[in-house]
Amino acid sequence: MNRTIFSTGMLIGVLGIILGAFGAHGLENLLDADALRTFETGVKYQMYHALFLLVLGGTGLLPSKKKRLPFYLILAGIFLFSFSIYFLATNTLTGFNFKTIGFVTPIGGLLLILGWIVTGYHVWKSESVKK
Repeated sequence: MNRTIFSTGMLIGVLGIILGAFGAHGLENLLDADALRTFETGVKYQMYHALFLLVLGGTGLLPSKKKRLPFYLILAGIFLFSFSIYFLATNTLTGFNFKTIGFVTPIGGLLLILGWIVTGYHVWKSESVKK
Protein backbone atom coordinates (compact mmCIF):
# COMPACT_ATOMS: atom_id res chain seq x y z
CA MET A 1 0.00 0.00 0.00
CA ASN A 2 1.17 3.51 -0.80
CA ARG A 3 -0.02 5.74 2.03
CA THR A 4 0.60 9.00 0.19
CA ILE A 5 -1.54 8.04 -2.80
CA PHE A 6 -4.22 6.45 -0.61
CA SER A 7 -4.34 9.46 1.76
CA THR A 8 -4.51 11.86 -1.18
CA GLY A 9 -7.44 9.86 -2.57
CA MET A 10 -9.17 10.10 0.80
CA LEU A 11 -8.58 13.87 1.01
CA ILE A 12 -9.81 14.46 -2.55
CA GLY A 13 -12.86 12.28 -1.82
CA VAL A 14 -13.72 14.23 1.34
CA LEU A 15 -13.27 17.49 -0.55
CA GLY A 16 -15.54 16.13 -3.30
CA ILE A 17 -18.26 15.38 -0.76
CA ILE A 18 -17.95 18.86 0.72
CA LEU A 19 -18.04 20.52 -2.72
CA GLY A 20 -20.98 18.34 -3.76
CA ALA A 21 -22.95 19.36 -0.69
CA PHE A 22 -21.99 23.00 -1.22
CA GLY A 23 -23.13 22.81 -4.84
CA ALA A 24 -26.43 21.15 -3.96
CA HIS A 25 -27.31 23.31 -0.97
CA GLY A 26 -25.21 26.47 -1.08
CA LEU A 27 -25.38 27.25 -4.78
CA GLU A 28 -28.90 26.05 -5.63
CA ASN A 29 -30.41 29.54 -5.31
CA LEU A 30 -27.42 31.34 -6.86
CA LEU A 31 -26.88 29.41 -10.10
CA ASP A 32 -29.15 28.32 -12.90
CA ALA A 33 -29.83 24.63 -13.58
CA ASP A 34 -27.17 24.37 -16.33
CA ALA A 35 -24.46 25.85 -14.10
CA LEU A 36 -25.43 23.47 -11.27
CA ARG A 37 -25.21 20.47 -13.63
CA THR A 38 -21.80 21.70 -14.77
CA PHE A 39 -20.67 21.99 -11.15
CA GLU A 40 -21.96 18.46 -10.47
CA THR A 41 -19.91 17.18 -13.42
CA GLY A 42 -16.77 18.50 -11.74
CA VAL A 43 -17.74 16.79 -8.48
CA LYS A 44 -18.47 13.47 -10.23
CA TYR A 45 -15.12 13.38 -11.98
CA GLN A 46 -13.34 14.40 -8.79
CA MET A 47 -15.03 11.56 -6.92
CA TYR A 48 -14.35 8.99 -9.67
CA HIS A 49 -10.69 9.86 -9.57
CA ALA A 50 -10.55 9.95 -5.77
CA LEU A 51 -11.72 6.32 -5.93
CA PHE A 52 -9.11 5.65 -8.61
CA LEU A 53 -6.40 6.96 -6.27
CA LEU A 54 -7.71 4.81 -3.40
CA VAL A 55 -7.44 1.72 -5.59
CA LEU A 56 -4.06 2.76 -6.99
CA GLY A 57 -2.70 3.42 -3.51
CA GLY A 58 -4.10 0.19 -2.11
CA THR A 59 -3.25 -2.23 -4.87
CA GLY A 60 -0.31 -4.57 -4.71
CA LEU A 61 -0.32 -5.15 -8.47
CA LEU A 62 2.19 -2.38 -9.05
CA PRO A 63 5.33 -1.35 -7.19
CA SER A 64 5.34 2.18 -5.75
CA LYS A 65 7.70 3.36 -8.48
CA LYS A 66 5.14 2.49 -11.18
CA LYS A 67 2.36 4.28 -9.28
CA ARG A 68 4.12 7.65 -9.27
CA LEU A 69 3.39 8.84 -12.82
CA PRO A 70 -0.31 7.85 -12.81
CA PHE A 71 -0.67 9.52 -9.40
CA TYR A 72 0.74 12.82 -10.65
CA LEU A 73 -1.26 12.67 -13.89
CA ILE A 74 -4.52 12.02 -12.04
CA LEU A 75 -3.79 14.65 -9.38
CA ALA A 76 -2.98 17.34 -11.96
CA GLY A 77 -5.97 16.23 -14.05
CA ILE A 78 -8.36 16.58 -11.11
CA PHE A 79 -7.19 20.10 -10.38
CA LEU A 80 -7.17 21.27 -13.98
CA PHE A 81 -10.41 19.53 -14.98
CA SER A 82 -12.68 19.59 -11.93
CA PHE A 83 -11.50 22.86 -10.43
CA SER A 84 -11.70 24.72 -13.73
CA ILE A 85 -15.26 23.40 -14.06
CA TYR A 86 -16.07 24.69 -10.56
CA PHE A 87 -14.77 28.12 -11.50
CA LEU A 88 -16.53 28.13 -14.88
CA ALA A 89 -19.84 27.04 -13.32
CA THR A 90 -19.68 29.81 -10.72
CA ASN A 91 -18.40 32.42 -13.18
CA THR A 92 -21.49 34.62 -12.72
CA LEU A 93 -20.76 34.96 -8.99
CA THR A 94 -17.34 36.55 -9.36
CA GLY A 95 -15.82 39.64 -10.92
CA PHE A 96 -13.24 37.55 -12.81
CA ASN A 97 -14.14 35.99 -16.14
CA PHE A 98 -13.03 32.38 -15.71
CA LYS A 99 -13.88 31.67 -19.34
CA THR A 100 -10.43 33.06 -20.17
CA ILE A 101 -8.87 30.05 -18.41
CA GLY A 102 -11.38 27.53 -19.75
CA PHE A 103 -8.70 26.04 -22.01
CA VAL A 104 -7.27 24.14 -19.03
CA THR A 105 -10.38 21.96 -18.72
CA PRO A 106 -9.59 19.74 -21.74
CA ILE A 107 -5.93 19.61 -20.70
CA GLY A 108 -7.08 18.28 -17.32
CA GLY A 109 -9.30 15.75 -19.07
CA LEU A 110 -6.37 14.60 -21.18
CA LEU A 111 -4.24 14.14 -18.06
CA LEU A 112 -7.00 12.04 -16.47
CA ILE A 113 -7.16 9.85 -19.57
CA LEU A 114 -3.37 9.49 -19.62
CA GLY A 115 -3.41 8.49 -15.94
CA TRP A 116 -5.75 5.62 -16.76
CA ILE A 117 -3.75 4.58 -19.81
CA VAL A 118 -0.41 4.63 -17.98
CA THR A 119 -1.87 2.61 -15.11
CA GLY A 120 -3.35 0.07 -17.51
CA TYR A 121 -0.07 -0.20 -19.36
CA HIS A 122 1.91 -0.78 -16.15
CA VAL A 123 -0.56 -3.42 -14.96
CA TRP A 124 -0.51 -5.10 -18.38
CA LYS A 125 3.30 -5.25 -18.33
CA SER A 126 3.52 -6.23 -14.66
CA GLU A 127 5.02 -9.59 -13.80
CA SER A 128 2.75 -9.89 -10.75
CA VAL A 129 -0.37 -10.11 -12.93
CA LYS A 130 -1.14 -13.57 -14.33
CA LYS A 131 -1.40 -13.48 -18.07
